[in-house]
Amino acid sequence: MSKHFTSLAIAGAFATALAAQGTTAQADEAKEKCFGVALAGENDCAAGPGTTCAGTSKVDYQGNSWKMVDEGTCTEIDLPDMADGTPRQGSLEALERDIPS
Repeated sequence: MSKHFTSLAIAGAFATALAAQGTTAQADEAKEKCFGVALAGENDCAAGPGTTCAGTSKVDYQGNSWKMVDEGTCTEIDLPDMADGTPRQGSLEALERDIPS
């Protein structure tokens, strides 16, 4: 029974170490604010006038709300075109598009 308990303890410690390493690797990845990519209510913060913070964007892809994304990926995120067919793209600065009235 003692050998079994020792094996479980070692396996548990190993699993914990692996999980901690994965968390550290994720934390080390650089992130940046990307405006105009969040779905309604899923922004990280700054959803413009009339809103408070996280989760307060009113429309999908609201141009003045942002989401944290991996650095260098903001303008590459695949977004649907706007209603008039104009391509929609994320931005590192607030946008004037898709602002609720």
